[in-house]
Amino acid sequence: MTTLNQRAEIALQDAPLQQALDKAMHHFVHGRENAFAQLPHGEALRDHARAIRANAIANLDQHLLTFERNAQANGSQVHWARDAAEARQIILRIIRQEGVQRVVKSKSMLSEEIELNQVMERAGIDVLETDLGEYIAQLSGDHPSHIIAPVVHWRQEDCAALFNEHLGTPLDSDIPTMQEAARAALRKGFIEADLGISGANFIVAETGSVVLVTNEGNGRFVTTAPRIHIAVAGMERIAPTLSDLGTLLQVLARSATGQAMSVYTSIVTGPRRAPDEDGPEQVHIILVDNGRTKALAGDLAEILYCIRCGACLNVCPVYRSVGGHAYDSVYPGPIGIVVTPAIGGLDPWQELPQASSLCGACTEACPVRIDIPRMLLKLRAQSVAESHAPAWLRNGIRLFAWAATRPGMFRWGRKFARIGQRLMPKTQEHWNKSLPGPLAGWTDTRAFPPLAGESFSERWQKQNGAARKNGGETTDV
Repeated sequence: MTTLNQRAEIALQDAPLQQALDKAMHHFVHGRENAFAQLPHGEALRDHARAIRANAIANLDQHLLTFERNAQANGSQVHWARDAAEARQIILRIIRQEGVQRVVKSKSMLSEEIELNQVMERAGIDVLETDLGEYIAQLSGDHPSHIIAPVVHWRQEDCAALFNEHLGTPLDSDIPTMQEAARAALRKGFIEADLGISGANFIVAETGSVVLVTNEGNGRFVTTAPRIHIAVAGMERIAPTLSDLGTLLQVLARSATGQAMSVYTSIVTGPRRAPDEDGPEQVHIILVDNGRTKALAGDLAEILYCIRCGACLNVCPVYRSVGGHAYDSVYPGPIGIVVTPAIGGLDPWQELPQASSLCGACTEACPVRIDIPRMLLKLRAQSVAESHAPAWLRNGIRLFAWAATRPGMFRWGRKFARIGQRLMPKTQEHWNKSLPGPLAGWTDTRAFPPLAGESFSERWQKQNGAARKNGGETTDV
């Protein structure tokens, strides 16, 4: 089992990964900035979107019951899943009852969270991912590393080699050629599938609808061509009204890809009804808790405001350096290091809240202004309180706190530190990277600046002493 630091070190040494991240993050960040710059009321729109999400989460129980009532009135079947296991059981039950053999899937991070593909494959079900990024990940045995761009860590030449191996395209294929090959390979799956599974960007309480936002036509194929459609939705994805949905869609696409609107925004409201000529015979909507109620009841409830745009990943200096796989979680980046322990518990994920510089860039980019640094500090404090930090660090902090509250002891410690640093080798300008033991984790990657010859207090006392001696005025601090 590797640690976060070990995975990060591997990622930092991966030149193709660094090349792919640099290109993609530059594109996403500038696209978002340009998209919001064209909105004269962009900041007010973000404030309004935050208010909508705050209302939705504060009154989640009422909105969910309204959604269930309206969805059932539309002919959809609504299922409630307390955890990942129950969500999988519901889906497998539908598959067995309906004799399903082939499943096509639209992109869904929640399906990754509940490990749906692995369970269906073990049950002998033929599963085909139809989002191009997810399809690449499935062909290669990889898994997504970004919320909206699953294979952002892949370069074009890597995809060309994969398609050459699996689809017979030339090794020097350009993007249109690869897209056409994928389209031809996926078309057969859409036609033959018995069941389509999608996620849900939003669910609308007012109408009982499921909303899908994509830039590929696969989402509409998945939800209309097979005779059964299952939508898996996190219970927090609620939009109270269609008017609220309109606001959220405006900030979602701009934050995610820099588009005014995504190419496809599909609103699914129940199964096919006369005189409809296409669409599924059955629509099942699975509302998944899986730790969200626990998060709602605690100090991290604000993380449920997230609309999964990925903007915080694109501006985060940590994510931009190490990519998504270093987090070892379905949800990477700033949103992931809060939502993962919030819904899954801190104990197995106690490393994640440390993967942040607390620079606040995530909050600046977030379309609903989620205060991620505040919640990271909460998680870090909880980690210390539950003794997740290494013993040397806990004891070191206690020792420092003890000395720092005793001025005499602190002065003696400062003197010994100055003597100790003289024993450390140094270059012309900085002390070499040579702190001992676990402290080497700091100096392995940065120079250690020398302690000042005199502290501020010592200089102040010396200055005031000289002033008194010369009959001048002094100032107390």
